[in-house]
Amino acid sequence: MPGRLIRGVARTAVVAGTASAVAGRVNRRQQNKWAAQDQAAAAEAAPAAPPPAAYPPQQGYPPQQGYPPQQAYAPPPAPEAPEGGGMDDKLAQLKQLGELRDAGVLTDAEFEAQKGKILYA
Repeated sequence: MPGRLIRGVARTAVVAGTASAVAGRVNRRQQNKWAAQDQAAAAEAAPAAPPPAAYPPQQGYPPQQGYPPQQAYAPPPAPEAPEGGGMDDKLAQLKQLGELRDAGVLTDAEFEAQKGKILYA
């Protein structure tokens, strides 16, 4: 009895594998056929590309064939460095931090970290 069961399972696996291979081959052939049709239709509908010399070279580089000229990238301006900040500004910030700590908004560790940033920045 177990031999018949194994043979039945093996036969089913072979049939399923063959069906899967055939279906895959048919699918690939259809995809290739449709892709060729799409390419032919696109070639008929697409206007002729301008000659590569239609675009002037950019910054000493040879012209790119079939592509429009690229815009130069300008990085964003760097943020302005804060002024030295007088001692009065630092004292005002420290006083504000002390008030926040006393009000319970900041913990002692947060207060110390912010104080270090103000004093040693």
